[in-house]
Amino acid sequence: MIVVAGEALIDLVPQDPAGAGAVPPSLRPLTPRLGGGPYNTAVALGRLGSPVAFCSRISRDAFGEALVAGLRAAGVDVSYVQRGAEPTTLAVASIGADGSAAYSFYVEGTADRLFKAPDRLPDGVRAVSFGTCSLVLEPGASAYEELLRREAARGVFTALDPNIRAGLIPDADAYRARFKSWLPSVSLLKLSEDDASWLGGTPREWLASGPGAVVITRGGAGLSVFTRDGGEWSVAGEAVDVVDTIGAGDTVNAALLHGLSLRDALSTDTLASLGADGWSDVLRLAARAAAVTVSRAGAEPPYAAELA
Repeated sequence: MIVVAGEALIDLVPQDPAGAGAVPPSLRPLTPRLGGGPYNTAVALGRLGSPVAFCSRISRDAFGEALVAGLRAAGVDVSYVQRGAEPTTLAVASIGADGSAAYSFYVEGTADRLFKAPDRLPDGVRAVSFGTCSLVLEPGASAYEELLRREAARGVFTALDPNIRAGLIPDADAYRARFKSWLPSVSLLKLSEDDASWLGGTPREWLASGPGAVVITRGGAGLSVFTRDGGEWSVAGEAVDVVDTIGAGDTVNAALLHGLSLRDALSTDTLASLGADGWSDVLRLAARAAAVTVSRAGAEPPYAAELA
């Protein structure tokens, strides 16, 4: 089983009911969609067919009930989902002309900020994935960090996608220092080009601190992987008409973990042994999965049959 730990929230996405840009962006109604980086990753893993569980705290409000129902519909184990009376976090998306998404957040007093690390995860857990707002917003951030360090210390494969939301980070330098402190506990680091630029540093510098591999995503230009033994491989993105990019990076996370799991490569030591052929196959799977996601509105990752 793969466990995904982090926030679940509601994306409020502008919709153009008439189509073809008939309604100005500022006047388009906001449609609620299930989301949050870790949530999307868990759903994508479930749709791809990987055994997966979600570890988070979700509200008991109507949005929270919809989030839990979405997990179950994707085949995600919700045994490690904590529930609370606090409201659900909201993220208001604005969509650029190229389909890129920017967000503003409503996070004060919401359920996912009160997450507490579980006493233990099942012995059969092969990997735990972390990232996004959950590693920023306290007090939950410290609980997720505790879980990251604890699972890494007992030899579990860990994946990290910082998925930077600069508007939520009050002290950039403090966050960058905290990010570096996580790297010894990270097996696979995945970042977008924008994340990498904001954080500073290079894949080789990050690899020297702990991860077995670093994957950099470049939108439509594709993905690259750098491994601890000096390996470096890239694949091109797949051409597609982009509706929006919501959930694209989360789908990449899921596809990377799914592809590595299929190759029995969920360990730091085996990442480098994949070589050019293995990594190219994993990266192509991720590029293909992301292309499906960006071809439709909101975070709607593909099912396994769509990638056959």
